[in-house]
Amino acid sequence: MAVATALLGGCVTVTAPDKPIVINLNINIKQEVVYRLDGKAKEVIDENAEIF
Repeated sequence: MAVATALLGGCVTVTAPDKPIVINLNINIKQEVVYRLDGKAKEVIDENAEIF
């Protein structure tokens, strides 16, 4: 039993890679804004379009 354990018990070696690890993230963010205005608010915005 001791011989089997000696044969199965190995050495594990961990080394750092030569090149840096690169993670490519392709993320698409889409935002949709829906709003409703009453007639008076729309009129005020149309009259003062330069501030919006």
